[in-house]
Amino acid sequence: MATVTLDELKAMVGTEVGHSDWFKVDQDRINAFADATLDHQFIHLDEEKAKMTPFGTTIAHGFLTLSLLVPLTSEFMPTLKGTLMGVNYGTEKIRFLEPVRVNSNIRARATLKNLEDKGGNRILLTYAITVEIEGSDKPALVADWLSMIFYQ
Repeated sequence: MATVTLDELKAMVGTEVGHSDWFKVDQDRINAFADATLDHQFIHLDEEKAKMTPFGTTIAHGFLTLSLLVPLTSEFMPTLKGTLMGVNYGTEKIRFLEPVRVNSNIRARATLKNLEDKGGNRILLTYAITVEIEGSDKPALVADWLSMIFYQ
């Protein structure tokens, strides 16, 4: 993760800023997410019943995949010099295109789509995010992710 000036960050608009290493989504993580969110649908937890579905196994919650964006992207996202803090500002156009089957490896890839000066030493960054599944032509999810950066 590189520290960049505001001018350097502006120059990155329209370019891919990087991708994470592969990350394994195992059943323990899926179970923990189910417990944390109270989403205990069988497709996520019951390996025997899940074998009978078109997926053939348990799958991660879509929102689990989405929630992994923070740790995945922290590996490579540029940091604005003088950043005081960054906050999630939201997402747009989230699509879950392919289920993440248990024990799959995923990684996040990001392109900086837009940088908007919001005044008061704040900028709004929009990243086009793709979460890839190792060995699959189809991504797990695509989304536009917004991040508000407060800097000095």
